[in-house]
Amino acid sequence: MTWTEAVVVARFLATPDIAVIDLAPGEGTGFPAYTAGAHIDVLTDSGLVRQYSLCGPPESGRYRLAVLNAPDSRGGSQAMHALDVGDRLRISAPRNRFPLVTARRHLLFAGGIGITPLLAMVRQLKYEGGDYALRYCARSRARAAFVPELADDPRVTFHFDDEHPDQMLDMARDLGGPQPDTAVYVCGPGGFMDHVLGKAEALGWPPQTLHKERFSNSHADAQANAAGSGGFTIRLASTRAEYFVPEGSSVLDVLLENGVAAPHSCQLGICGECVVRVLAGDADHRDDVLTADERAAGMFATCSSRALSPTLELDL
Repeated sequence: MTWTEAVVVARFLATPDIAVIDLAPGEGTGFPAYTAGAHIDVLTDSGLVRQYSLCGPPESGRYRLAVLNAPDSRGGSQAMHALDVGDRLRISAPRNRFPLVTARRHLLFAGGIGITPLLAMVRQLKYEGGDYALRYCARSRARAAFVPELADDPRVTFHFDDEHPDQMLDMARDLGGPQPDTAVYVCGPGGFMDHVLGKAEALGWPPQTLHKERFSNSHADAQANAAGSGGFTIRLASTRAEYFVPEGSSVLDVLLENGVAAPHSCQLGICGECVVRVLAGDADHRDDVLTADERAAGMFATCSSRALSPTLELDL
């Protein structure tokens, strides 16, 4: 992966536990442009690589991140909250696995810090004159970032756990049955996303209309899932080299151990950077980033998925 130096040029607390961090190019050259829903990888001083959605106005020339300080996280949030103005870090170019799709209407559901990519979508849709509605759910108003920025938008509705029961999210009321040429977007904690997506499916929304981005793999332990269920062999189409993937390792582990230049980033099956194509064999998909169509087309996340067949041939 190619890293670019960035410098922290502004930082403030949007809530007691959400830091908003503005980055500018560290070398004076402009950042690459991005579209709503994009994220970047951040390489912290501790060596951790974490993914954060870009939530600021693209025309500002800066990248804005909003980071929740989660005590039970893997360490990235604490490192990000320790940053101050003037600190430097390395970031990747933006990637977008969660873009706005072509649709007549867009229905957006944000849970907590899941507002970050959806905030960028709201800005883009407002600029383009798009038809949208945002449902923003959080434990309390005091712990919801960007409320002042969204409060004057009549197409935004807030749902806070500690306020009147009548304003709580009701999927039958707030989503309803499938609507023609309408796309649904969901981002937030795993339990929130499972609730929204499950209710949407129960209401009859087709899977292709539901678009999601998770901050963690919905499997209870992505790394354990990637390492379990017996061994198998991978074959590289370019060299015909074969490597055995034992029960205690992922496909990506084995590729990197053998010097294969395999793309990767999060190693949790949520960013899509490690995805390659399976040319032969049956995949056991355990990622949380590929769509059903992408899996059917042979796409495969080497960091978290395994094999149902004795051998997988990869387009590497």
